[in-house]
Amino acid sequence: MADDADGNEVVSNKRVILKRFVTGFPSEDDMELVTGTVRLAVPPRPATVMVKNLYVSCDPYMRNRMSQHNDAAYIEQFVPGEVLVIFGVCKVVASGHPDFKAGDLVWGMTGCEEYSVITHPESLFKINHPELPLSYYTGVLGMPGVTAYAGFFDVSKPKKGDYVFVSAASGAVGQLVGQLAKITGCYVVGSAGSDEKVNLLKTKFGFDDAFNYKKEHDLNATLKRCFPLGIDIYFENVGGAMLDAVLLNMRMNGRIAVCGMISQYNLEKPDGAPNLFCLVAKRIRMEGFMVLDYFGTYRKFEEEMAGYLKEGKITIIEDVAHGIEKVPAALVGLFSGCNVGKQLVTIAQEK
Repeated sequence: MADDADGNEVVSNKRVILKRFVTGFPSEDDMELVTGTVRLAVPPRPATVMVKNLYVSCDPYMRNRMSQHNDAAYIEQFVPGEVLVIFGVCKVVASGHPDFKAGDLVWGMTGCEEYSVITHPESLFKINHPELPLSYYTGVLGMPGVTAYAGFFDVSKPKKGDYVFVSAASGAVGQLVGQLAKITGCYVVGSAGSDEKVNLLKTKFGFDDAFNYKKEHDLNATLKRCFPLGIDIYFENVGGAMLDAVLLNMRMNGRIAVCGMISQYNLEKPDGAPNLFCLVAKRIRMEGFMVLDYFGTYRKFEEEMAGYLKEGKITIIEDVAHGIEKVPAALVGLFSGCNVGKQLVTIAQEK
């Protein structure tokens, strides 16, 4: 730690970069921890801010950004040799933007590093409930929370009494969808990849039923057992064989909200969906959505979700790794089900 010629503090800055584009299953070696320095001062470019990153969020969508896309991709790919772009919780240390001042707590897109320069700070959200754990802004009060809320209420359009199925139900998004469905008065079943996670769904998150998909050899039969009258809403996080079995078990005029397809991200040739004609026969509406389209309603969402948390209507489980050097393992672990709950990494503790 030292000062530059202008008297500004210069500190070490550890960063996680992408070493190369990824094909197939990602590995920790696809990323690298490098160390540089940064000056704790407002950058020369106008309307920028510098932040100290406190927590970063590891999310499945990041896998798509690690591959090279020759066709139109839904999200911009990472650049080999450059720092990963990631959702995080941050503290402003210097600001050239009128809406932000040093000391502000914010969340949004940042770099996977200890300190970041944010050139478009209008994309950051100020944190209005610092009395709640700041880490919640990587999950329930951040991007995954908005994803769950928008996908369930705006896309799925639930009604009291609906039969709801959530895949990858113990993850950051799935655990929230299930609880929002229960608040709405729905019957909810979730799938997960271990008995531990299944137990959490039923005892911690209030799901009516749940199953370990790795122990089920006939997903169609499993869903018929769980939903003898069929499924009204499927919150899709997985794709592949699970989607194909769900299509057979959807009710007339059912709704499928497509949030993600984690089973497909590491495949060079994605699976097909032979039962897709069920969309026609059962008049099913299947709709994909992007959370970025719903950030305009964030303030309303934040107040409602903060209320649920304070009232005890929403319960959260986080899987927390400590230290920026843990990011590669935490991110890769998402694709083998290592995490239990929302996966995040603590970079620095706010005092």
